[in-house]
Amino acid sequence: MAAPTHRRSLRKRRVLVVSAAAVAAGVGAGVLVMNANAGTTTVDLYHQTLAAKDGWASSGTGTTGGAKADAAHTFTVSTRAQLVKALGSASDTTPRIIKVKGTIDANTDDSGKKLTCADYAKGTGYSLSAYLKAFDPATYGRSKLPSGTQETARAAAQQKQGGNIVFKVPANTSIVGVPGTKAGITGGMLQIQKVDNVIVRNLTFAATEDCFPQWDPTDGDAGNWNSQYDSVTLRGATHVWADHNTFTDAPGLDTADPTYYGRQYQIHDGELDITKGSDLVTVERNQFTNHDKTMLIGSSDTDSTGKLRVSIHHNVWKGVVQRAPLARLGQIHIYNNVYDTAPLNGYTLQYSINSRAKAQVVAQANYWKIPSGQKVAGLVSGDGTGSIAGSGNLVNGTATDVVAAYNAANSKKIKTTVNWTPTLTAGLETSAKNLLTELAATTGAGILS
Repeated sequence: MAAPTHRRSLRKRRVLVVSAAAVAAGVGAGVLVMNANAGTTTVDLYHQTLAAKDGWASSGTGTTGGAKADAAHTFTVSTRAQLVKALGSASDTTPRIIKVKGTIDANTDDSGKKLTCADYAKGTGYSLSAYLKAFDPATYGRSKLPSGTQETARAAAQQKQGGNIVFKVPANTSIVGVPGTKAGITGGMLQIQKVDNVIVRNLTFAATEDCFPQWDPTDGDAGNWNSQYDSVTLRGATHVWADHNTFTDAPGLDTADPTYYGRQYQIHDGELDITKGSDLVTVERNQFTNHDKTMLIGSSDTDSTGKLRVSIHHNVWKGVVQRAPLARLGQIHIYNNVYDTAPLNGYTLQYSINSRAKAQVVAQANYWKIPSGQKVAGLVSGDGTGSIAGSGNLVNGTATDVVAAYNAANSKKIKTTVNWTPTLTAGLETSAKNLLTELAATTGAGILS
């Protein structure tokens, strides 16, 4: 037997690090429980609420999720069927806590049997080979969207898959991964639509895939395949706190996708999209990785006015291509994030932050780690109407005006003034110099204990 040691275990040391980081960031106001063995405190993750002044989601009534849930509305789930039952009706506003234990595979039936794309296509008449033949640009052309028998069949198959993998979240809900269980959802989408007061924490969202992408020959110069299903989607939602989650395409990376009509057959959509007039959202201490179109704020240039207020802080973006985020119309505070822009598993950066459609972005004290040859001018982007103000941003440890670099290289300038001043800034670190080390240990799923 190994000799005893006076060093704290990795698990106990992790509790200490996360607790210290949470206190420093002003995160949460949950029940504290003394851990006598570790000599520190742990947090009741399931009843924890968003701290005062912690980003836009703390505005007004704040974000408490299901903290007031009674025993009858507190669930532990390990299967897709159990999750569906725990969520109940999307119109039921009774506070509820859902503890996710282990990894839930969304592509299973109520008995737990694995479902494949062929299962969803069965009975619809859809065939990929028939679809490709019907809409080959050489014969169908490039001027209009697909229509006809195979497009109708594709839409029907897609709807069948959506009926199985889309989980509709009601108001006043906390969905939290149980520590130490590799908690998460594979192949599914949480849909937070037209509801208020939702918390999503400590979960890994992986391999959210659309079996039936649609071909759009009018999308861009060469057309594109477009898919449905974000890992988490907010549509007209308010007061949402997404904290300590991990988002990834793995194991189904884009490099494995085939090419049809000369374009990648894209089966992934967004990781965390905030659209359709969603408002008062805080996204913190998550990891976004191995993905293309990562976070969309505003679904169109006319999405909404006076909404789309989002705080994004202390997240790690690594191996993402674009939309970190793409912001439209709203007031967005992006601070204390780490952007590691080195190519990863075939995902190569196009840009990190895009401000367009008069978005009012404040980017403050973020850290970009870029490889040799990466141009600073390519870290941000815009359409000439959006703004990015801010200061204290570092590139490889050096203070850098990333907007000035972009504007010097592009004719459509990003504006550098905004019409608002962030005040809900609990945990804001004025210096980004320590973020690389700090966020490596305090972000993503499986960190909270």
